[in-house]
Amino acid sequence: MFELFIFVIIALFILGYVGIILEHPLKINKSAIALLTATLCWAIYFVSSDASLADKMLGFSSHVSDVAQILFFLMGAMAIVELVDSHGGFSLITDLIRTTSKRKTLWIIALIAFFLSSVLDNLTTTILMVSLLRKLVREKEDRYFLCFIVVVAANAGGAWTPIGDVTTTMLWINGQLTSLAVMKSLFLPSLVSLLVPLVIYTFQLKGKYPKAEKLENPRQPGGKLVFCLGVLSLVFVPVFKAITGLPPFMGILIGLAVLWVVTDLMHHKHEERHFLRVPHIFSKIDTSGVLFFLGILLAVNTLETVGVLQAIASWLNSTVQSLPLIATFIGLVSALIDNVPLVAATMGMYPLAIFPTDHSFWHMIAYAAGTGGSILIIGSAAGVALMGLEKVDFISYLKKASLPTLIGYLAGMGVYLLL
Repeated sequence: MFELFIFVIIALFILGYVGIILEHPLKINKSAIALLTATLCWAIYFVSSDASLADKMLGFSSHVSDVAQILFFLMGAMAIVELVDSHGGFSLITDLIRTTSKRKTLWIIALIAFFLSSVLDNLTTTILMVSLLRKLVREKEDRYFLCFIVVVAANAGGAWTPIGDVTTTMLWINGQLTSLAVMKSLFLPSLVSLLVPLVIYTFQLKGKYPKAEKLENPRQPGGKLVFCLGVLSLVFVPVFKAITGLPPFMGILIGLAVLWVVTDLMHHKHEERHFLRVPHIFSKIDTSGVLFFLGILLAVNTLETVGVLQAIASWLNSTVQSLPLIATFIGLVSALIDNVPLVAATMGMYPLAIFPTDHSFWHMIAYAAGTGGSILIIGSAAGVALMGLEKVDFISYLKKASLPTLIGYLAGMGVYLLL
């Protein structure tokens, strides 16, 4: 039986989670709620648990170490992406789109977002592609299907590589996945989860978009070099981990350091280019987002420490008794609840001793958490970003995108099981 203080921690966690979901009505930033939840949960555990202070500190330090690796990796990757964007490097990709056909535009946008997200991340890819669509397609109503497919493509593309989605990154850093194995296993299912809604949308779109104004080329001095180095830095991370055995955040820091040296050498003589140098780039990183991850991961760790997650895992195993069904269910839940704490909880529920590295269960979780969030607009960072950028409401997405995306999600899971 759980002790009273454990029920208090569970109640606090649920209350904090409701506060995160209701961030916009409450007008309180979710990062503040996450940090408050984490600190209160750990404080109650430290005050109430019968374990020795040394044991409690050892467990807490271990969790902080794991979370810190994820945060350092995210901050390094975000800095590299912002640096490339500031140099206009992504215009090398946007220059490829030169058609006004609705169907051709849909497929080009979807495939670019899918592959771009596998190297960058789903949030950055969504912001970049939606910004591009505003220039390509003037009318907001005409952009709806294109924006919806960007969210689906960005989430699907991020699921099959260790650096494309924060949940896959978490599983990779913590040892549940290896780079080549997850890419080989999830590429086809992820692609199928995109192709199903893409084909459905293709039959719904006809004609041409009004010709857009000529896109300006915002590329800055050294844009091509920074773009190439940035992509190479991100792709180099799994190679670095395989060769050295060091954690992935060390690989991302090497890439950032190389870019820092190169951009300093390029721009130090030009005072007007200060915005192209790394110190300025750090001011553009989403610090509140990083702190949200810190808070929510540490909050979930308290549930793991007091044994709640293990109890839930035992209940699921005895009740459902099917790993594919459990993984599919987790993906569906991620459409309603942020996939970061869901995956963090899953990692705590199912230890590596029972489900070793590259077990099929971890591949299914990576796929489900990455693509399941596309079913509803609130289910992923990419969807939430679209809400902010294009003011797309929950109901519009539900009517036009949820059913095709759900069919694609289930089809992709089916493909994985067949393979």
